[in-house]
Amino acid sequence: MTPAPGIRVGLAVGAMAPNAGGVEALLVTDPAGAQLAVIPAGETWRLAASRAGLAAISPAGASSPAGERLVLAAAASGDPVRINGRPYRGLVEVLRDSLGLTLVNRLGLEEYLQGVISAEMGRRSMEDREALRAQAVVSRTYAMRNMRRWSKQGFDLYGTVSDQVYGGVSTETPEGNEAVSATRGRILTHGGAPIDAFFYSTCGGRTAGGTEVFRAADRIYLRSVSDVGLDGAAYCSLSPRYRWREEWTGEGLRTILQRTLPAATGTPVARVREVSDVRVIYRTGSGRVGQLGIGLRESEVRVEGPAVRGVLRSPSGDMLRSNAFELTVTGAGRQVTRLVAEGGGAGHGVGFCQWGGGGALARGARLSAHPRGVLSGCDAGAAVLIRGSAPVGARPASPARRKRRAHGGLSPAFGREKRARQASPLRSGREHDRQEHQRAA
Repeated sequence: MTPAPGIRVGLAVGAMAPNAGGVEALLVTDPAGAQLAVIPAGETWRLAASRAGLAAISPAGASSPAGERLVLAAAASGDPVRINGRPYRGLVEVLRDSLGLTLVNRLGLEEYLQGVISAEMGRRSMEDREALRAQAVVSRTYAMRNMRRWSKQGFDLYGTVSDQVYGGVSTETPEGNEAVSATRGRILTHGGAPIDAFFYSTCGGRTAGGTEVFRAADRIYLRSVSDVGLDGAAYCSLSPRYRWREEWTGEGLRTILQRTLPAATGTPVARVREVSDVRVIYRTGSGRVGQLGIGLRESEVRVEGPAVRGVLRSPSGDMLRSNAFELTVTGAGRQVTRLVAEGGGAGHGVGFCQWGGGGALARGARLSAHPRGVLSGCDAGAAVLIRGSAPVGARPASPARRKRRAHGGLSPAFGREKRARQASPLRSGREHDRQEHQRAA
């Protein structure tokens, strides 16, 4: 029998004096399994690095023998390992890095996914089981595709938005665990290999093509596809981020740009004293902003699409929700006095739309397994059941539509959906607010 695959998750890098224990008893060993210390149940020990090596230090100051690497395991089978009060399945390795300590959670892939699904999707009811199952397949595919991505740091994936948000046992839910169990071992493939399984919160009505965001993501299954159903409504229209609006005063806009433009473009802060204009230079095939022009006193600075959300941050300083937006500029003399962005969606838009997947599946779509145990939609070439993973032969936006978007702002469908959406209330709901990290393809 083939053993279940395992994974190493980077919980922290550069950690200073993290603690272990707190409820269950833990064993401290070296990599070979030799016992160095026992952390009694109810005690919390500090993990520290010194010239002699790594050690676990008790509240009374007693220290375990120092070693180059420590392994923390539960003393009783089935108990978790607690780090800084948070419980994790499997083992936790402690490594030294240039800034402090690296903490790595070693566990089975399926156990890892149990700590990912609800951390990514938020708490959902069993009514959303199909959407949760879709996320389980996408997350499993992402993990398989990117295994050993950070091997030089001693682990496979970060437990953050740099890869996938992972919270250990505390973020597991019965609904998320059911999704992992129901799809066990199933991934999306193309050409027999795991696909680049990008995902995000809300597409706003149309997904982005892979190369709109990631230069190396020219994949047939990452084409831009419509998320609108036969009834004319977008599958992700229930998302609280389906439509949004941000407004800046002239002074607020300058304050934001003085902080973001120098880092993104090398523009000196002194040049960002006056903002004379903000305009969309061109749009991508899906209607998103491909390049943004920011007029300053002496010239115009151009910001490429992938960097736009980090430059034109919201008045609160958060990353802009998406690149799918239209601008209204108000000025006096040579200065912008008010800027309004009205947009749709949240995230980069490439691949699996989490809210769209839930909407499509709620309207009757179902996950179906390929005979080889691989979800249809990629290698099988069947109808898309996981929204955003376009099958071979999916039709991209036509040249005529791309041309209209480049000259006329967002697609006509965006405007129609916007008006329709204003007539119906948004569903409230708790969802993990991803700060999208643009992963290299």
